[in-house]
Amino acid sequence: MHIINHFITITRHRLKVCKYCFKAGLIWQGLTHDLSKYSPVEFFAGARFYQGTMSPQVKERLVIGYSAAWLHHKGRNKHHFEYWRDVNKTGVNAPVKMPAKYFGEMICDRVAASRIYLGKNYTQRSALEYFERRTDVGYMHPETAEDLRYFLTLIAEKGEKIAFAELKQFIKRRRAEEKAELKQKLKLYKQQSE
Repeated sequence: MHIINHFITITRHRLKVCKYCFKAGLIWQGLTHDLSKYSPVEFFAGARFYQGTMSPQVKERLVIGYSAAWLHHKGRNKHHFEYWRDVNKTGVNAPVKMPAKYFGEMICDRVAASRIYLGKNYTQRSALEYFERRTDVGYMHPETAEDLRYFLTLIAEKGEKIAFAELKQFIKRRRAEEKAELKQKLKLYKQQSE
């Protein structure tokens, strides 16, 4: 078991995500990011299957056939697109568009994970390349996938400074839109209920 190495890796990752979240104006997301990784079910699986160059969940899946740590993690951390699935109006399980604050945290998480796991091999294109190689876009809401590709491409082509400044504005604008949309939906619901 690699308890100390795993603890150092997940803590370095959390601190890097925190830094990016602060740049994007997501203070609370940064402070609370991935706290479930310190829970027994996630932490001890991470220590047992520690690799140092990739998520221990990959090795856990290869050995056991599934990752109990991932199942626990994705159900508690809204910055993973896999969390955002629900039954739609027609009764079909479908992806839901991610709220802006969790979408922003997802970008911070992906860039930080690329930096931590790739180390010296990290480039500005790393998070985009991972997205293109490993993400099941069909499982993600189309608008979420489109926005994610846009920001990862922006990081790859123009760098983190420009991308995170734009991301901060995007989140601010989208949160205002989400709030207005929710208010409108609740107003319509109330009118129909009367």
